Amino acid sequence: MKQAIIIVLMFLCTYCLTAQVYVTGSVRDNRGRILAGASITLKGTYDGANTDSTGRFGFKTTEQGSFMLVAGNIGYKSVAFPVILARDTVRVNFSLKEEISELKAVVITAGAFVASDKKKGTVLKPLDIVTTAGAVADIAATLQTLPGAQRVGEQEGLFIRGGSAEEAKIMIDGAVVNNFFYSAVPGIAQRGRFSPFLFSGTVFSTGGYSAIYGQALSSVLSLESIDIPERSEVQVGLSPLFGSVGFQEVTKHKKSSYGFSYNWTNLSLYQQLVPQAPDYFKAPDFHTADANFRFKTRGNGMFKVYAYFNAGSLGIRNPSLDSIGLKNAFNLSNKNFFTNISFRQSLGNGWKLNTVASISYNKDQIRNEVQNADNQTNPVTHIPEIDYNSFQLNNRQWMLQARAVADKRFGAMNTLRFGAEVWNNSDSSRYNNQDGAFPAAVNDFYTAAFAEADLYITNDLAFRPGLRTEHSGLLNKWNLAPRAALSYKLGQNSQVTADYGIFRQTPDRRFLANNANFDFLRADHYILTYQHIAAGYTFRIQAFYKDYRSLLKTDDAVRNATGTNGNGYAKGLELFWRDKKTFKGFDYWISYSYLDTKRNYNNYPMSAMPTFAATHSGSVVLKKFWVKQMFGMNWSWNWSTGRPYYNPNLSAAGFLSNRTIAYSSNNFSLNWLPKIGKANSVVVVGINNVFNELQIFGYNYSSRVKDGNGQLINAAVVPPAPRTFFVGLFLSWGVDRTQQQINSNL
Repeated sequence: MKQAIIIVLMFLCTYCLTAQVYVTGSVRDNRGRILAGASITLKGTYDGANTDSTGRFGFKTTEQGSFMLVAGNIGYKSVAFPVILARDTVRVNFSLKEEISELKAVVITAGAFVASDKKKGTVLKPLDIVTTAGAVADIAATLQTLPGAQRVGEQEGLFIRGGSAEEAKIMIDGAVVNNFFYSAVPGIAQRGRFSPFLFSGTVFSTGGYSAIYGQALSSVLSLESIDIPERSEVQVGLSPLFGSVGFQEVTKHKKSSYGFSYNWTNLSLYQQLVPQAPDYFKAPDFHTADANFRFKTRGNGMFKVYAYFNAGSLGIRNPSLDSIGLKNAFNLSNKNFFTNISFRQSLGNGWKLNTVASISYNKDQIRNEVQNADNQTNPVTHIPEIDYNSFQLNNRQWMLQARAVADKRFGAMNTLRFGAEVWNNSDSSRYNNQDGAFPAAVNDFYTAAFAEADLYITNDLAFRPGLRTEHSGLLNKWNLAPRAALSYKLGQNSQVTADYGIFRQTPDRRFLANNANFDFLRADHYILTYQHIAAGYTFRIQAFYKDYRSLLKTDDAVRNATGTNGNGYAKGLELFWRDKKTFKGFDYWISYSYLDTKRNYNNYPMSAMPTFAATHSGSVVLKKFWVKQMFGMNWSWNWSTGRPYYNPNLSAAGFLSNRTIAYSSNNFSLNWLPKIGKANSVVVVGINNVFNELQIFGYNYSSRVKDGNGQLINAAVVPPAPRTFFVGLFLSWGVDRTQQQINSNL
């Protein structure tokens, strides 16, 4: 009996040994890289193994029949493979696809400096803008400390990578602001109209931007207004330059808010304390009011209304270069209005909708006259170069815009984005001089449709293709503008991005009053970017090439367009470094731009570097804040090599060959946050051009008066005052700005 039992047990053991199956194989990702530590399991059993350092695995099982063999690893999608377990060895090689994750994925930047708490890689916040020495809380002036932006002291606007001011568009909540800057004054750059505290973040793109943006050859600045403020607030601002008051009321449930502010700026007192080079016979005087209303909708949507109105005037008098003893008196009266209504809503199932509608209105009344030494109107001299300097110009601009963008998210992070927009522009002017009145009117109905997709191939590789089509009723033409961005993640905090795009724009309408038989302007962008963004650090280097395929050409007087056959190029290298971590309470950034550009446009007789471009430029911005003392000090140094200027004494071969002296400005500001009663206060003191460095932006030449050497006389274009000063006290009740400043690491 014992012998029988032993024989049966031996038979059963032999059967079990022969019934075991060996499962082996390897696990790699979809790019062939070894995945160590991946788990392999036989679904429905306890059998399995992990891969070794070579990505291989192996285990034995006694299971028989059909099963699913599952391979998985953190950060990758699991894969199940059907196997049949018999007596043979089973070999399976797995290829796992990386799971797309917002925490790990590369960021598609498309060449933009992103400034928002919602985005990875914040560069500038509102408090960065108001505490940058020399900027005096002006958004555009702060952006001029970033690479790619040129500092032009005699004209307002953003001049980006060899592009003129008309080539940059500025938007609020997706709607273009038709007159973002105060109206132009000869030889004096004007600041932007809007406070940086209106906005929660900015996207400043110096090229290669998304297909959702159009009508810009060089740059897009997109400003996103704040949603519901944290709490109700009353604000008062006092300065020798202005006085302001405002409030913001937030409802108890924090689902809606409304606010209003008023600002009066008058420089009479300031100009008495700080003498100005031009004779301001009428000190700049501006009245500004704005209002807002916001409420949250169901599904975390947001509805916002914003309205802005400004009325202002000024008068300046400068010596005439065309006749010794005479003067040119320039008088400006301006009214400006802007309002937009925006709405965004999640529609469910991965859908989002963003819509905006806006109205822009601007009216300039300009009077320029020749005056004698007693500041009286000079009689007609019958010398055209003198008499034509007396004129009146009334300009009026209307712009209505509507825009809708839909987003559909699919997969982990992939997004399809598409939409359409319409612009209706109506410009009219009336020019009067000794020859009579010359009215003009230009209207354009512009439509566009666009689509693009954010495609995350892996966590390390993302692709953004896009296409935009546009139609101008004024030109009676359509165009197509493809865009593309490819971003690759090199490490945890670094990535490289390549951008390409065709960008089109209708010619400046003021040149098209008599003829609109022209084509769209065109520039092609090629950009390569490397950036490293870690906690407290930002480093970025960018190389670019911009090919101007079509630019506007005008007559010699730059009054009427003659064609769109102009051309040019811009290429360069830019560096940016910001460090908020190395030294406690100390924040600084350094930027540098190299620019090589030439263009043949307007009335240029040949290709030349334009007057608003400098070969080398850069900035150093320093900020130190002492928390215990609630005190901060800020310094900036802005510099550039000389810019070209037109010298009519040279031959045609010397067109724009002269250069101004190099530009340099050191600026200082301090901010102190004392407690005054129940009010949270901020005291700001600023000095621009601390060392009184000579700054020359160009030269104006006479058209008839010559010196002893037979050369036309000139006068340098310089700032109104060698130094500027600012002192202000800002009081607020309801919101403690001290913590806001501390948290922002001033």
